[in-house]
Amino acid sequence: MADPVIDEEDIGGTLVEMLRRTEEKLSAHNRTMIDIVSSPTHNKEIAYPPAAIQQILYNAALHRTYESTNSPVRVYWFNDRIEIISPGGPYGNVTIENFGSSGITDYRNPNIADVLKTFGFIQSFGRGIATARKLMQENGNPDLEFQTTSSAVVCVLRGKS
Repeated sequence: MADPVIDEEDIGGTLVEMLRRTEEKLSAHNRTMIDIVSSPTHNKEIAYPPAAIQQILYNAALHRTYESTNSPVRVYWFNDRIEIISPGGPYGNVTIENFGSSGITDYRNPNIADVLKTFGFIQSFGRGIATARKLMQENGNPDLEFQTTSSAVVCVLRGKS
């Protein structure tokens, strides 16, 4: 966190506009490597599966607390990882102990869930983390890491080794 900031943007607007602009920003930083020497045809390799980043970003916006804080969802892109920080800890049926477990979900913000579903960002099935984990594995990235407290959820997406 003490290194110089190379790129920064404070994204505002409606929730839908902010998610779309954030996706554009993240996509611009997600390098695609093209290997033209190790096989007869070229191989494309992407640092992070875009849909995995999207799922974690959508979860951060959907499940964050909007009460008693002005803290935004924050996304930090480091050389070896992405950290997405969502204000507010687990809610309802989701606890620090069972966070990320399959089949355990709750909606702190059901109206926002409806908006995100209407605009096609989510399906409202509680599958975001499982989907992101699967995509990271298929892409050859390490598993997602979560740091969960009563005041925040931090998801770390690590780059390929």
